[in-house]
Amino acid sequence: MSAFKICIIGAGSVGFTKKLCSDILKVAEFEDIEIALTDINAHNLDMIRQIIERIVAVNGLATRITATTDRRRALEGARYVMNCVRIGGLEAFADDIRIPLKYGVDQCVGDTICAGGILYGQRGIPAMQDFCRDILAVAEPGALLLNYANPMVMMTWAALDMGVNTVGLCHGVQNGHRQIARVLKLPMEEVDIVCSGINHQTWYLDIRHKGRVIGRGELIAAFEAHPVFSRQEKVRIDVLKRFGVYSTESNGHLSEYLPWYRKRPDEVVNWISTDEWIHGETGGYLRYCTENRNWFEEDFPVFLDEAGKPLSQHERTDEHASHILEALETGRVYRGHFNVRNNGVIPSLPADCIIESPGFVDRFGINMVEGIDLPLACAATCSASVHVQRMAVRAAQTGDVELLKQAVLHDPLVGAICTPEEVWQMVDEMLVAQAEWLPQYAEAIPAARERLKSPKVRTRDWSGAARLDVRSVEELRAAKAAPANPAAPLGTTVS
Repeated sequence: MSAFKICIIGAGSVGFTKKLCSDILKVAEFEDIEIALTDINAHNLDMIRQIIERIVAVNGLATRITATTDRRRALEGARYVMNCVRIGGLEAFADDIRIPLKYGVDQCVGDTICAGGILYGQRGIPAMQDFCRDILAVAEPGALLLNYANPMVMMTWAALDMGVNTVGLCHGVQNGHRQIARVLKLPMEEVDIVCSGINHQTWYLDIRHKGRVIGRGELIAAFEAHPVFSRQEKVRIDVLKRFGVYSTESNGHLSEYLPWYRKRPDEVVNWISTDEWIHGETGGYLRYCTENRNWFEEDFPVFLDEAGKPLSQHERTDEHASHILEALETGRVYRGHFNVRNNGVIPSLPADCIIESPGFVDRFGINMVEGIDLPLACAATCSASVHVQRMAVRAAQTGDVELLKQAVLHDPLVGAICTPEEVWQMVDEMLVAQAEWLPQYAEAIPAARERLKSPKVRTRDWSGAARLDVRSVEELRAAKAAPANPAAPLGTTVS
């Protein structure tokens, strides 16, 4: 196997980058490679460089680690590129949550669709286009882009439109698989799944234990009997009862993709849990990200010290990236669930959309399993999101404000809450607030700013149905020292 180079864009996502690199370095054949780290935040980039260099040094590896804010330089000669960026950072993310609340739209995460996810895509796609231009210009010919950045579908769609070999990766399927095994009281490795749909609206179509099919009734009974999940996953359980299949996504995520569970403020609390942010808390992921940024800044020496542990103590995770690279480079076959252009793989969804479905990886590439069809209710739910995603991607590519507003208008949750005039004004407000990250709308934003001087609809100062305060580092330490919630491991990451 020849030595190769991996470039990680957005490597300043320190904890996630450490996980990806640790997984990669667990593959014995990958010792003699280069990992190029790049980020626009020089401070975070230096922190992750120190951490990864320490892992390499402590384990006596020949791996070369480089770090630069010059993205094009980092991409030179790369065979694999991993994208982990959040364009606009927490500042823009806060607007994704804050402004829709003024119009009654209460989001838990806001990074996939809904008002926040659509605007997140408008910020991310111009950056993705820049990344792709550089990849095509200076990376190894045919380089594979592994996209972890949200909104997963929109970012992957835009990269493929640029002609870059791209796969979108998410850990929602694995987390839900792990949860299903727990409610069935079975080892995860004994539970087999087939999961298909679109990212964050993927469905466990077939669940088996040693070949025995786990039916709807058995799964509903297991979830309703579970002392924790029965109250944390009320939306998912209700959808399971009505659709007949379980969704990959957390209670909070799923509730904001559908028009039924968050449209009446007084009823939101009936469907969510505030045990952990991921179960439906208003702006929960924003709070989680803010707390973890503050925690990391203060406790960096601890993180650096932990990097000094031998890799033998690191258990390789089920994040797809290292397993895909291992399969492509060694031929050892890997099965996972990947985000790719549909092109008929799921017959009931449009050919141009980005699906998440089973595939196998070997030296011949990523090979999808064709012909998996969705129950009609699942296909209808996915299709509604696909049309929103298509409009949002096209708007981001062209700077078409009217199309952007039409995308937000057709979003399932926004459409259940807002009038057209409210949508038009809300989008104007979000464009003005996030102007510095939206170069494609530069000519349109002055007109939006002018329209906001004479608003046509009234807004309100509302913090949402279930907003919690950001905790201090001291409060986080106290919480960490407290007895663990038995379901906590499933609430520690989001995609």
